[in-house]
Amino acid sequence: MMLINKSIQIIDLGLWLPKSRTLVIADLHIGLEDALNKQGVLIPKFHFKDLTDRLEKIINYIQVELKQKIKLIVVNGDIKHEFGTISDEEWRNTLKVIDYLSLKSEKLILIKGNHDTILGPIAEKRKIDVVDYYVSEVESILVVHGDKPIKQKIKKIESNSIKVDSKFVKIKTVIMGHEHTAVLIGDETRKETYKCFLVGKYKLSNLRKINLIAMPSMNQLSQGTDVTKESLLSPLLNGKEVNLRNFDVYVVADNSENVYGFGKLKKLI
Repeated sequence: MMLINKSIQIIDLGLWLPKSRTLVIADLHIGLEDALNKQGVLIPKFHFKDLTDRLEKIINYIQVELKQKIKLIVVNGDIKHEFGTISDEEWRNTLKVIDYLSLKSEKLILIKGNHDTILGPIAEKRKIDVVDYYVSEVESILVVHGDKPIKQKIKKIESNSIKVDSKFVKIKTVIMGHEHTAVLIGDETRKETYKCFLVGKYKLSNLRKINLIAMPSMNQLSQGTDVTKESLLSPLLNGKEVNLRNFDVYVVADNSENVYGFGKLKKLI
């Protein structure tokens, strides 16, 4: 476990918000194996088991080690992989994950990602909410997938916000997925790519900066996008609103609950 601040903790590939007892995970991409097999890329079907094992480890840590009950689980986009269809594998395994997460929390929310164009029929089977974003008023946190700009969204949210502790909610932190953040680490003889969290500042206006946290993918088939050299997809990370070189890097070790702080991204470039 790694503390980002008092309100946000990194637990493996998830983020835990202890004040609101909310777990945030992102980019499960259930059905990716099936999609690759249809393209002629033959791989053993181990992804779903690895995914569920990883989810169970995160949830057990919260329940057993932290001795806390999960009130809400937010899946931050791309719970399934296929864009324009729902494969048989996606139907079966997405429902299994939804059932499991629902048992482990009081409520489950699915944020619509760019891969979730037809997620509705699956969610309707279990009466699960599919939303464009989620706001935790307790911590003033906005959770969005990250494939679309956020400035107008934040402006609209804040103009319609409700009072918490006698104050209107003002977004202090944005949590995003979508980019599948990772970094290449090593020396001249060996280098490996590791999933990572990026934590830095997003310039909302000339007078205001907010925190931005980019999450790695829960998908186990690929480590993700090496942010030190690859082109980035998200408008939240590749615009003038951020200086990515000054973001802090938190690397998640493979098959371990350990998280390591590597300092500023510019040290790894």
